[in-house]
Amino acid sequence: MIGSLDTSVLQVIWWVICSIVGALFLFMNFVQGGQTLLWKIAKTDQEKSLVINSLGRKWELTFTTLVLFGGALFAAFPKFYATSFGGAYWVWMLILFTFILQAVSYEFRKKPYNVFGSRFYELLLFINGSVGILLIGVALGTFFTGSNFSLNEYNQVIWGSPLRGLDAALSLRAGTVFNICFGVFLVFNARTLGAMYLINNIDFTRNRELEERTRKQCLVSFLISLPFLLYILGGLLIMDGYGVDADGVVSMVAYKYLSNILAMPKVLGMLVFGLLLCIIGVTRTGFGIGRTGIWFGGLGTFLVALALLFTAGLNDTAFYPSFSDLQSSLTIHNASSTHYTLTVMGYVALLIPVVLAYIIVVWRKMDSIKISVDEIENEHVY
Repeated sequence: MIGSLDTSVLQVIWWVICSIVGALFLFMNFVQGGQTLLWKIAKTDQEKSLVINSLGRKWELTFTTLVLFGGALFAAFPKFYATSFGGAYWVWMLILFTFILQAVSYEFRKKPYNVFGSRFYELLLFINGSVGILLIGVALGTFFTGSNFSLNEYNQVIWGSPLRGLDAALSLRAGTVFNICFGVFLVFNARTLGAMYLINNIDFTRNRELEERTRKQCLVSFLISLPFLLYILGGLLIMDGYGVDADGVVSMVAYKYLSNILAMPKVLGMLVFGLLLCIIGVTRTGFGIGRTGIWFGGLGTFLVALALLFTAGLNDTAFYPSFSDLQSSLTIHNASSTHYTLTVMGYVALLIPVVLAYIIVVWRKMDSIKISVDEIENEHVY
């Protein structure tokens, strides 16, 4: 049945699948956000252990989702993978390096005879949650503002800057501001989600002051993120975009992303509903109404991210545009695998609901009992 689908249909399906995994990864960034809150909310070693061990239950799921996102893009859109990772490798290498720092930190922070001390590894966690997420946001920003590359007749990438991807944050182009704002927003959105998660996951019976500081930081982080979010949404409404005609020719189109949103009412609905859910999540957590804010804010973040990724790649739009050579821009049509590969992967994708069900079961099992002081004193700790 999947094999009978047209190639163009399979390409859209796989962009939707990759977007879902990418949006799920951005939701899972609450782990990184929580790491950046550590020194802000935890004042004692006991409080630090509560926060880190709460986040430590989920950090591997975040890393796994990142790998799954990269793997899906590699299989479905290999030209994008080769162009981005082959050209903008400095930004991607730094992102991956910060995630290696995260893994090392959770493994060695409480090891006996730790010559660096726990504070050193806490610094590495902060770097992962700040620099790593900032660079991810900058990279995602180029889906709208474009990158400085061209492809030759053999599809070999030629990058126009020795900074190899870091130019998206360090160049003097107008789009650089948009990219940086995208990254800063993701950092503070992750902090907001991190506070929501900690409120939901920790038993604060013996740590009421920690709870109050965490709720306060949820509200503060959201308020800081708000101007950057408004700049991003405002920019999308007025900026020119990279449109693709029936012959595959790429050209600049006025108000392209606004047109995309209006042409896809469901995407507009996801964006508005997602923003509303985020506000509900912040309200419930920041003002002490309850402990379930993460489920509102998490779902809201997922829907907003999904809407943005759909806006970037669907409706005849180049999802990885080149501002230096428009015809080198990548679309879901010219960057995808063959019909055979997409078909085989389609059958493999049928297992995704099984994997998601497994994650849900494991998540519920881990969170069936809130993490407490007694647990970190008697069990393995990070």
